[in-house]
Amino acid sequence: MPRPNLAPFVGQRYLNLESVKRDGTSIQTPVWFAEEQGVLYIYTLANAGKVRRIRRHPRIRIAPCTMRGTVIGPWVEADATIVDATTAAHGHALLRHKYGWMKGIGDLFSRLLHRERVVIAIRVLA
Repeated sequence: MPRPNLAPFVGQRYLNLESVKRDGTSIQTPVWFAEEQGVLYIYTLANAGKVRRIRRHPRIRIAPCTMRGTVIGPWVEADATIVDATTAAHGHALLRHKYGWMKGIGDLFSRLLHRERVVIAIRVLA
C-alpha cells in the first residue's frame, strides 16, 4: 500500500519532474515511474539535463501528469538521488514490470545506441 503522500500517483503512468537550472528557471519533464516502499524510481539518459540539475540541487517537485506533461494532480516537494548500480538494476526491474514491452523496446534501443542511463530515486517530503 502506498504512503498517503504518494496517493496522487496511484494508478498514474507519468509524473512531471520539475528541477531547477542554475539561473533559477524551472524545467518540467514528464517521465515514467515505478513505486516501491514509498520510493519512486525513474530512469533517464546519464547526460540528460535533469541529471546535472539534480546533482547540483536535489530538491525537486513532482506531480502526476499526462504523457505530454499536462499536470493532473497536486505538486509535491521531494528529494532526488542518482542511485548506485545495484539499486539501478532494481529500479529498472520495477519499471519493466510496470511498463512491460514498451520498457523493453527502450532498453533495446539504449543498448544498440550505447546510451548510458541512470536511475533516480525520489522520496517525497512529509
